[in-house]
Amino acid sequence: MADVLPVASEPPAAPRASSLRRALSQPATLFGTILVALHLFLALFSPLIAPHDSSALVSAPLLRPSWEFLMGTDQIGRDYFSRIIEGGRIALLVSFCGVAIALAVGTILGVMAGYVGGRFDEIVMRFVDAMMSIPEIILIAILTLALGKDIWALIPVVAAVYTWGVVRVIRAKTISLATLDFVRAAELRGESRFAIMLREILPNLTGLLGVELAVRVSSAVLRISALSFLGLGISQPTPDWGLMVQEAMGVVFTDPWFLLLPAIMLSTLIIGVNFMVDGFARAFGIASTEL
Repeated sequence: MADVLPVASEPPAAPRASSLRRALSQPATLFGTILVALHLFLALFSPLIAPHDSSALVSAPLLRPSWEFLMGTDQIGRDYFSRIIEGGRIALLVSFCGVAIALAVGTILGVMAGYVGGRFDEIVMRFVDAMMSIPEIILIAILTLALGKDIWALIPVVAAVYTWGVVRVIRAKTISLATLDFVRAAELRGESRFAIMLREILPNLTGLLGVELAVRVSSAVLRISALSFLGLGISQPTPDWGLMVQEAMGVVFTDPWFLLLPAIMLSTLIIGVNFMVDGFARAFGIASTEL
């Protein structure tokens, strides 16, 4: 995956409320926010919304959508609507937890490498370069074989994939912040390195971390689906959009909605996050460059 490297920018002059209104006044940002909010609502309340257990055999297989089964039933008679929304909940849960770990570890290493510098910075970045030189599919395959394919085992896999990119992003931003006057003033006051990193640098990373969280969670959802499609991710009977796409390939010409429905859910989430993040990043003055 391409890393998102920050371009130094001054904090927005407008108040946060004004920036929020400006972001939501853009149709694309509002559309993306609505899509993301809908996905989050379905994920949070899927146990209440789903009419059936996602693994239960409730009727005959391959039923077409109807009032009783809103999205029909799959190849073995499970309610497809229940599996669709449960699959989204699992994908977002695994992605959020894995990316949160990556952000925590990556932020700590990135801030320390960027501000402390010297030998520590060199060691950290050489290790980061070494990890990023490993083909991602090989790293994922090794971790999957070692940890398994259940939901909780995929969380450290996601964290291992994204941590190193976060380190590079946060280190670059920290280096730019370290040259600003408020950091220099803290140094002249005799504050310790730890205090400066905690009180001066970390608070100025919150906007960038919010963007990183949203972008990388959506990317992780896509990667988890791709892994399941390839047989390296979530396996039956746990629902997953990528696994559902793979299973639908066998009936795509006779029952195309089995392929279209999980594909639509996946694409609307990715599109929604991209529109939302782009709009809010512009409104709040968080500039980034996709390399």
